[in-house]
Amino acid sequence: MAKLYFRYGAMNSGKTTALLQVAFNYKERGMRVLILKASIDTKGGDTIVSRLGVSCKVDYLVSPETDILELVRDHCRRQWQPACILCDESQFFTPEQAEQLFLVTVDLGIPVICYGLRADFMMRGFPGSTRLLELAHSIEEMKTICACGRKAMCNGRKVNGQFVFEGAQVAIDMVDHVEYESLCPQCWYREYRAFRARQQQKQP
Repeated sequence: MAKLYFRYGAMNSGKTTALLQVAFNYKERGMRVLILKASIDTKGGDTIVSRLGVSCKVDYLVSPETDILELVRDHCRRQWQPACILCDESQFFTPEQAEQLFLVTVDLGIPVICYGLRADFMMRGFPGSTRLLELAHSIEEMKTICACGRKAMCNGRKVNGQFVFEGAQVAIDMVDHVEYESLCPQCWYREYRAFRARQQQKQP
């Protein structure tokens, strides 16, 4: 039975690298995969790039208006049926698109593996990720560590080298003048308190 898999983790937990490894494994066995990426992630354009330097072009950039089920159906009619569908930056899919990916497994019988973040820099769930957590047949956490050595579960956002805890939910790493760091809950909360203290000092 085809299944929907959601593999999530903090920044730098190797999600894209794992996706590219899965794609290579299928290719090595003579099978083809369909790679999707949310178009809102403008870093790399139509290419996904792991932090190890490995890269691969995606088959489709998915906008929030895209019906993924119809996109896959059309692709199968016009070209070839994939052995598996791999999705990068899945947190940027809409809840409706998460449901469409679930239907790809149920209606079309094609396995789908989604890689993405569970929550943003304020530890609020991304709507697409929340729906994937609700629908996925299989959920797997991809682990990484904080600079202190503890398990990293949180994503810290930095602007000009300082952690910030306000702003839009979506800001792309190295594109929107921000960078991210994986943090354990203790370090995340320490930086949160430091940020609030700086904000209070600025008040008249």
